[in-house]
Amino acid sequence: MGNLIIVDYGMGNLNSVKHKLSKIGIESNISNHTSQLIRADKLILPGVGHFKKAVENLKSSGLWDTLYDAVIKNKTPILGICLGLQLMAKHSEEGDVDGFGWFDANVVRFNVKDKISHKVPHMGWNSIRLAKQSLLISDLPGNSEFYFVHSYHIQSNDPSEVLSFTEYEYEFPSAMEKGHIFGLQFHPEKSHDAGEQLLMNFAKL
Repeated sequence: MGNLIIVDYGMGNLNSVKHKLSKIGIESNISNHTSQLIRADKLILPGVGHFKKAVENLKSSGLWDTLYDAVIKNKTPILGICLGLQLMAKHSEEGDVDGFGWFDANVVRFNVKDKISHKVPHMGWNSIRLAKQSLLISDLPGNSEFYFVHSYHIQSNDPSEVLSFTEYEYEFPSAMEKGHIFGLQFHPEKSHDAGEQLLMNFAKL
């Protein structure tokens, strides 16, 4: 399955992703070394926290330019998880800063009207509605649910890039795909069998 690197830029629970991969027999390494990232066969960009801080960390460490070279120039497959997906958008309301711009999308805060039934952050299990077919979501168990924790979500300007939607008072894109670039708003490493299957699918791409 090649050399899979989990990008360490100081945000998120990297070890939970690595532990889940190990559980399903996928070897991976956590790294912030630019030389290792540029040689990776696949990359996972996890993240939990503030968008602006994540951008600052990536740029100050030199990982921003390295990821651009790996993903855009070398066409290395990459999977963004939660904040990792949001960083692939053009811009975020959280901190009013630009992302990588790999998806034609922006990141906005949840704008729910019923704040009793739909608390922000959106936290817990929810289902997805597929917008297109993809090898990333093949062989998933029926009626799969995934675990979410987020206050902001993707707002896509290009429907062809949306892989799935999830409803939380209103529908929002919960997974994105553009060629070799994938992103998930939910946490596959916390989503039991469905999450394991999804991670296995990515590793086998």
